[in-house]
Amino acid sequence: MKKDKTMVKNSFVSGAFMVTLGIFISKILGIIYVIPFHAVIGEIGGALYGYAYTIYLFFISISSAGIPLAISKVVSEYQTLENYEAKERAFYLGKKIAMIAGFVSFLFLMIFAPILAQFILGDLNGGNTVEDVTYVIRIISVAILIVPLLSIYRGYFEGHRFMNPPSISQVIEQIVRITVILIGSYLVLDVFKLSLRDAVGVALLGATIGAFSAYFYLLKKKFENKRKFIGKSRTALKVTDKQIIHKILYYAFPLILIDLSKSMYNFVDTFSVVGGLVKYAHYKAVDAEVIVSMLSTWGSKFNMIVTAIATGIVVSLIPNLTQSIVKKDHEASQKIINQSIGMCIFLTIPMTLGIAFLSQPIWNLFYGKNIDGFTLLSYYIFTGLFSSVFTVCVTIVQVYKDYKTLIISLIGGVLIKILFNVRLIYSFYQMGFPAYYGVITATLFGYLFAIVYCFIHLAFKRRINFEQLLNNFVDVLCGTILMGVVLLVVKLLIPIDSTSRLVNIGIIFLYAVIGMIVYFSFTYRTKTIQKLFGNRINQILKKK
Repeated sequence: MKKDKTMVKNSFVSGAFMVTLGIFISKILGIIYVIPFHAVIGEIGGALYGYAYTIYLFFISISSAGIPLAISKVVSEYQTLENYEAKERAFYLGKKIAMIAGFVSFLFLMIFAPILAQFILGDLNGGNTVEDVTYVIRIISVAILIVPLLSIYRGYFEGHRFMNPPSISQVIEQIVRITVILIGSYLVLDVFKLSLRDAVGVALLGATIGAFSAYFYLLKKKFENKRKFIGKSRTALKVTDKQIIHKILYYAFPLILIDLSKSMYNFVDTFSVVGGLVKYAHYKAVDAEVIVSMLSTWGSKFNMIVTAIATGIVVSLIPNLTQSIVKKDHEASQKIINQSIGMCIFLTIPMTLGIAFLSQPIWNLFYGKNIDGFTLLSYYIFTGLFSSVFTVCVTIVQVYKDYKTLIISLIGGVLIKILFNVRLIYSFYQMGFPAYYGVITATLFGYLFAIVYCFIHLAFKRRINFEQLLNNFVDVLCGTILMGVVLLVVKLLIPIDSTSRLVNIGIIFLYAVIGMIVYFSFTYRTKTIQKLFGNRINQILKKK
């Protein structure tokens, strides 16, 4: 058998890089396809797609979101203790738990889809119907039967620090999903002349087909490299199935809470924004649904690019931080924490500012000229930044098993979102600002509460020194501000308002290149890059 070069264990930095790269490529593909997809299904179709997908993500959070990372943590722990037999049983039991949870969620959505649809739309008329929303919820629910199992396999690979196969599987899943979305929706509407509801239903079916493709890829990789997962246990300690299940659920529960809380922010919007805009900002139902589609479907695609960075870092963070905690190496734990948060802000802050600055040409390029569109994006993209830092911080607290702090930060943030969502819609409308700014601001308030609470806990209870992180943050902020000033100067010479998609591509590329050169040059001179990513960066740049 040929040697599989992808099956190589990764260090924290290289692991984070590989996972982030895979997720980033996946999200880039997810960005590109929306241009033709938007042209096919339009704003109302986008709202319908967003209703179903938001509910799907919420139930995925319940059925499987925490279990893959829990499996990664448990596998890493037993691997470190050289208890390989318990490690394999944990994998088997994790699959059973995920499949049961997935089936229960699938059954719930199939039965209660009409009630959920009624909650979303209420008595509003003029846009999508309750029957339409019911139909698409049932279509997307099928994906919940396979996605949890796929996630378990990813967690198993990642727990062994084999980061490449899970990353590749994400790219495969996205490619297949996008192919089904584009070809399927086009055929349904333009060839077979069926309804918009049918087109959205076929597009949502892409999630199921993509997940199956990725699952079979990982199944094949595990079979081809089974010797790399097998070892002879060097411990006489026996672990029962009950103990393993308890450990998986003990680790999974807070992870489920983390994903569930993030899904709740969109879930709250799904059930309150349309009614809030109609009642308190005097929107027509159709116009309110357009805003919802921008938030849940079209604008969120750009947020996914930013949050992909945090996802990649977290996947590598969990097994590495777990290992240092098991070994009671406080210095290593502190380094990993500062490095993970530092890497997150290093990449997400300039990216967020860049997208906000270029929101007009970006929106014009992907969806055509729309004042509400790029105005919304320029502010909404900051929720991606806050969500990324939030994800890394609460994951660190979870790895330490500080569950009281975790629950307070998560529930506190969601409650702030619920309490302020509709109130801020009305407040921003009264102040003369776009009413949907209230929705975005409520999300930022919720994330900010959780982030600050986690930082305070880590500093005082876990004695984590954030001095180096603060220094890196100042450098990142200065580099980002310098980048923004340079881009403003360039804007005086080269305007960013154009209706031509070809011109917009040139504008985005030019400004992105200039911004990256300025930012990376500054952070390289301040040695921020070297501090966060190691001396290997220095060696690579010197070779060039």
